[in-house]
Amino acid sequence: MSLLTQFRVRSRAGLTLARRGRAHRRSAVALAAAVGLMALAGCSSAGGTGTTTLSFTSWDTAAVMKPLITAFEKENPKIKVAPSYVSPPTYIATLQTRMLAGTASDVVILNPEDQTQLVANKKLLDLTSAPFVSNLASVNKQTYSVDGKLYGASVASWGGGVLYNEELLKKVGFTTPPQSWSEFLALSQKLKAAGITPFYEAGDGISVSLLALLGLQNEASGGTMDADIFSGKTTFEKEWTPALETWGQLFSTGVESRDTAGLTGDQVVASFVKGDVAMIGTGPWTVSTVRAGAPKMTLGFFAVPGSTKGDTFWAGAASPAYAINAKTQNKDAAEKFISFLTSKSGAELYNKGTAAITTTTNFTPVVDTAIKPMVEPVQKGKIYFASVSWPKYQNALSPYVNSLLQQFIQGKYSASETAGMIDKKLAELKAAG
Repeated sequence: MSLLTQFRVRSRAGLTLARRGRAHRRSAVALAAAVGLMALAGCSSAGGTGTTTLSFTSWDTAAVMKPLITAFEKENPKIKVAPSYVSPPTYIATLQTRMLAGTASDVVILNPEDQTQLVANKKLLDLTSAPFVSNLASVNKQTYSVDGKLYGASVASWGGGVLYNEELLKKVGFTTPPQSWSEFLALSQKLKAAGITPFYEAGDGISVSLLALLGLQNEASGGTMDADIFSGKTTFEKEWTPALETWGQLFSTGVESRDTAGLTGDQVVASFVKGDVAMIGTGPWTVSTVRAGAPKMTLGFFAVPGSTKGDTFWAGAASPAYAINAKTQNKDAAEKFISFLTSKSGAELYNKGTAAITTTTNFTPVVDTAIKPMVEPVQKGKIYFASVSWPKYQNALSPYVNSLLQQFIQGKYSASETAGMIDKKLAELKAAG
């Protein structure tokens, strides 16, 4: 499962570590069930009583989706939703298999990782003119559009920044979030001098702090950095090197040990819960875990600061979207279902079940107080995630980049060498078609 998928799974579900553990233990069972459901998934029908059965494959749990389905069926008594649930680690592969076999559900969950291929193969309906589109935020529509046509309805987004333990930061005089990278490093050095581990991030994928620094670079480029890289107008080496050099100061100054290249997200969160580290790069899904494990800890979030004072940014992306199988025989029912999911009632139920930052224009999400600083920028799309912005090759490029970044953390490559090798990989992928 890619880091992007991990981010989204956790942000959508609002899971604690314990619940995530149970979810992973169920993943094998879910996959087996998915295989058994393949024949059923694409077989929606109109019943003899005039009731339409609408199939739906979700990677959100039944606990999240059942209240939504119940409310929808109450408003639409002639439509019966037949859900199937597939564990997120296997969802993308399962959906691709079903689409190829012609057994996919009427309504499915769509991710950027598989959107390009599914649209190219004409597996999804164009939703551009659907009445519910007006409920969607701009960044969510942009994420799930290809060549100006919308293929997915995303109702939430997530943000990533620096989660901090206020008590530990106050020990070194912290009063307000740092507004520049140099201020962030200075705060970290004060913590280190006081015997407090300043900052951790997981090393098993692209980090929140680097994503935010790249987001600032993208913003300075007019929001077209990735499109320009892939079109050949610029390069990863030119665009990524400054952000990598800034980010690399975490390791060259000793704010973060180079050993963090081997840390997982769960290890980072566990250290934070125990009070072993003052700040971590993460997203809103971590808050429920910390609340459960350290209920007396005072938490806060701040955006990642850039090199210029006052420039801050959040990592993040639009959450997975609802999409309609191009082969559905129940288009009207499918559109009614997604219309409900994007309605005020649907957004409210989804927010209640997941604690996600919903972004529809018709509902204000209720979130933990620690998350509030990111809500407005997330809803306005002032967030960045590299692979979401890449127009293609996400599945091949993402793991390669993650591996390179681990080696960068360890000091094996310089910033320019790291970015240059990404250019070489992109060239190889283009040459291979």
